[in-house]
Amino acid sequence: MAWMTYISHWFEQDDWYEGLQRVNMSQVRQVGLLAAGCQPWNRDVCAASGDRFAYCATLAIYVYQLDHHYNEFKLHAIMSEHKKTITALSWCPHNPDLFASGSADNLVIIWNVAEQKVIAKLDNAKGTPASLSWCWNAGDALAFASHRGPLFIWTISGPDSGVTVHKDAHSFLSDICMFRWHTQKKGKVAFGHIDGSLSIFQPGNKSQKHVLRPDSLEGTDEEDPVSALEWDPLSTDYLLVANLHHGIRLVDSESLCCITTFSFPSAAASVQCLAWVPSAPGMFITGDSQVGVLRIWNVSRTTPVDNFKLKKTGFHCLHVLNSPPRKKFSNQSPTKNHYTSSTSEAVPPPTLTQSQAFSLPPGHAVCCFLDGGVGLYDMGAKKWDFLRDLGHVETIFDCKFKPDNPNLLATASFDGTIKVWDINTLTAVYTSPGNEGVIYSLSWAPGDLNCIAGATSRNGAFIWDIKKGKMVQRFNEHGKNGIFCIAWSHKDSKRIATCSGDGYCIIRTIDGKILHKYRHPAAVFGCDWSQNNKDMIATGCEDKNVRVYYVATSSDQPLKVFSGHTEKVFHVRWSPLREGTLCSGSDDGSVRIWDYTQDACINILSGHTAPVRGLMWNTEIPYLLISGSWDYTIKVWDTREGICLDTVCDHGADVYGLTCHPRRPFTMASCSRDSTVRLWSLTPLITPLQINILADRSWEEIIGNTDSAIEPGAPPLLCGKVSRDIKQEIEKLSGNLRVKKLRWFSECLSPPGGSDNLWNLVAVIKGQDDSLLPQNYCKGIMHLKHLIKFRTSEAQELTTVKMSKFGGGIGVPTKEERLKEAAQIHLRLGQVQRYCELMVELGEWDKALSVAPSVSVKYWKKLMQRRADQLIQEDKDDVIPYCIAIGDVKKLVHFFMSRGQLKEALLVAQAACEGNMQTFHVSTPKGPSFSDDIYKEDFNELLQEACRELAEWYFQDGRAVLAACCHLAVDNIELAMAYLIRGNELELAVCVGTVLGEPAAPATHCALELLARKCMMTPACFPSVGYRDLAADLLLMTPDSELQLVKLCAFCPGCTEEISDLHEKCKLPTVGECMQLAETAHADGKIFETIKYYLLSQEPEKALPIGIDFIKGLKIKF
Repeated sequence: MAWMTYISHWFEQDDWYEGLQRVNMSQVRQVGLLAAGCQPWNRDVCAASGDRFAYCATLAIYVYQLDHHYNEFKLHAIMSEHKKTITALSWCPHNPDLFASGSADNLVIIWNVAEQKVIAKLDNAKGTPASLSWCWNAGDALAFASHRGPLFIWTISGPDSGVTVHKDAHSFLSDICMFRWHTQKKGKVAFGHIDGSLSIFQPGNKSQKHVLRPDSLEGTDEEDPVSALEWDPLSTDYLLVANLHHGIRLVDSESLCCITTFSFPSAAASVQCLAWVPSAPGMFITGDSQVGVLRIWNVSRTTPVDNFKLKKTGFHCLHVLNSPPRKKFSNQSPTKNHYTSSTSEAVPPPTLTQSQAFSLPPGHAVCCFLDGGVGLYDMGAKKWDFLRDLGHVETIFDCKFKPDNPNLLATASFDGTIKVWDINTLTAVYTSPGNEGVIYSLSWAPGDLNCIAGATSRNGAFIWDIKKGKMVQRFNEHGKNGIFCIAWSHKDSKRIATCSGDGYCIIRTIDGKILHKYRHPAAVFGCDWSQNNKDMIATGCEDKNVRVYYVATSSDQPLKVFSGHTEKVFHVRWSPLREGTLCSGSDDGSVRIWDYTQDACINILSGHTAPVRGLMWNTEIPYLLISGSWDYTIKVWDTREGICLDTVCDHGADVYGLTCHPRRPFTMASCSRDSTVRLWSLTPLITPLQINILADRSWEEIIGNTDSAIEPGAPPLLCGKVSRDIKQEIEKLSGNLRVKKLRWFSECLSPPGGSDNLWNLVAVIKGQDDSLLPQNYCKGIMHLKHLIKFRTSEAQELTTVKMSKFGGGIGVPTKEERLKEAAQIHLRLGQVQRYCELMVELGEWDKALSVAPSVSVKYWKKLMQRRADQLIQEDKDDVIPYCIAIGDVKKLVHFFMSRGQLKEALLVAQAACEGNMQTFHVSTPKGPSFSDDIYKEDFNELLQEACRELAEWYFQDGRAVLAACCHLAVDNIELAMAYLIRGNELELAVCVGTVLGEPAAPATHCALELLARKCMMTPACFPSVGYRDLAADLLLMTPDSELQLVKLCAFCPGCTEEISDLHEKCKLPTVGECMQLAETAHADGKIFETIKYYLLSQEPEKALPIGIDFIKGLKIKF
């Protein structure tokens, strides 16, 4: 069966122990990553080599690598070792696996990308390495310089290893902006300075310091920093220089003269960065500093050849990949000669016209922008191959989910912005205006008010309306003191609290009226409103105490003061489920649990080795608490006994914010000084509870009250509002309640990333009316019976049609004139086919195709095929109408698949299956044996191929649920289930398989067996009766499970009474009966029965010699 084929490599059905070893029982699982943007304050923070490129955030380096199979760049590694801001990055020209980075703490690191590890460190770089570069004349030497110099050379290995000073490059009069080694001339290096000058050093020549300033700066003290500096790859002496305000010059480093000064269309334009295009000699590109305009230049012209506005924000740095991504598609036979005479039916070589070669150099530019955006731009095709837009570039201090939407997450950063993210697509949908200084904290308005309150380091607090895109209110009661925390009341949308370094916690209305000013003896860092009492608020103070205030009274004195921490208290959090219980995190590394009613600390959670910042109670499990610390870790606690259940070490720096949404209580978001936001699934922590739901156990084993759930040793029970609402809704229904129960709990417990999409597709397959599908259904993977309808509707709604633009020529060679004249003669003589072939050779396909039907329809179709073949070789989107016109669906689908445009391939294949594309069969005329059904069958195979490719792409990207959606979209239930099982989404596989019924039954049984193994995987839990019973329940839900039940009972430790109860549950004979059955079977010579019953008896050791003797007998026999 198909599903077994896909998972057979993962486990052997009868190998119990091997299966146990392969199932991953990690507690907290990362399910999403919002990568940081590129930092905008240092220059050399972007580099590339071969099929990789890298950029720097503040504390981490992001490395992307080309996936040749899917022809797209994917995040390959996050290298995080620096503790201070990274200042420069340089890729080794001799070894593509090595690059170097420097940071503000005078540290230089050599990395191995392939192994993702540090291979060398220079801890004391004698100054901040503001710029660094590998020495081109030495394979193991790295040069770096601080702003004032000198230039240091670090020889990493060998007898001369160590750091030396360049004999000439020192004692500069102006700070260094950057330096560049010459790639061909040994030891030659150029420096760009803040004052606009250059310094050039070459062994054997006189040193040239501070030369070649722009003419307009000579004799003045005015500064115009060198913003970019690159040696001409085709010259030993020419150097391309950009000054921020005085444009670009091509200078001769030997004669010290300016060869060419390049002019901009506008005086307001200024250059931030530039790069040569290796694939187009004499061409280079520049990025503007004010607006994201990419300009293409040729050294033979003083004005730009072309301009592209890529973004509203300015460029920060540029790099051109030396070897652009290769396309894997080829439809040519290697034996056929495609390039023959001008009048043959040949496909002309895919060369660019002179105009195109001049204005559209083939190449991919890594573009980094001042707003943190990073992308890979295909200059020839004028499109983004990759774009990571609007990422934070600095520490993210806080994150919160929107109260009425679990898919929207807001983040607040040191970079002065708040961003709102769609966590399903991991893209930013809103960003605040910025320029707010540091934003320490944020808080959503309750309900659907679409407003966020922010707390800043110097500009007070504000309210930002995300829909209007502007600030609608500001609060300045704290003056210029930093506000460390802001909290919008959960129950009263008119009240907002702030706490500040001035020692006050201020309660005000949203219109600015002050209700309370609670004075503290020192700075106040955290505050939190009780979710059970709208008038109670707690604060954390630098004086090491936690205070509780009651705002319904006029008193400004706290009701309670909790003491015990030995360092300042930062954040406090009330439990949403245990009234009167709150926690606090401190710089002493501990988390304390306080009981307001007992006026006491009821537990101390110790384990962090640095100050605690992030705190989060789970909204369904009352004893579950998560903390984040400056020790880079996230810890999950069982607060009943103070046990740490799991420690997560994935963040590369201090962890600040933790949050979850009540409607998706086991999906957590965290933010950090490493500038990333990460999404986590906590569901592995409640595996027994999930299995209770799958096994359709009673409500008492799924939902409970807080008092019983917090009893030590009690199994996890859901106690929050969402679970109670699900129970109430199910109890109102009639009919098949289990289907609704499985779906609603699955949507609650599953992380984002496709579970909603999966259940929508299940509903379609089960025959649900289309009118009941949610509005966002069309944004995900649709069932193919809807795909064409929705996309057709989308096309009709478009009001703007994007047209391809073709550039004109810049001159016509004499040969072309002669060929044109010859073509006109052939046309007048009625020799249309020769005219067409000459037009093809001239590249004027439209003229050839317009008159080709006068030769024959067959000739026109062949010409269309040739044009399509050429456009495919040139990787041009223009191929699409040609393939559709001649009905060559297979060629078009494979073209899309080769470019990684798998959704487009799927759409075309489905359109062909529905008969929306007319097919022409030029080479094989349709005869009696060629029916439309045969061609439709071909299209169905093509559709399945496209679907498999898209599913595998999602799976390789770590999104098994969306991979399953692809197969459900074409009614392939078996493969959908196989992908869920391969992706270890076992609970979801059982839920979906149960709802889908018989077609999914074999895979459902497989998932049930694996879940049973999962129950037996945790050594600390498996001996317990509860876990044994869960495993037995799961196995009893599968047919032919006797062997697995025997293994379960045989391998379970326990007393005689416990084992007897398990035998009874598994419907096996009692322990005593098993002994009798074993002896009877042994007497009858039934070896397998004997071994089975001995293993289940009180003397299982008797099975061993019988088994050994049997194996020995087999060996003698064979």
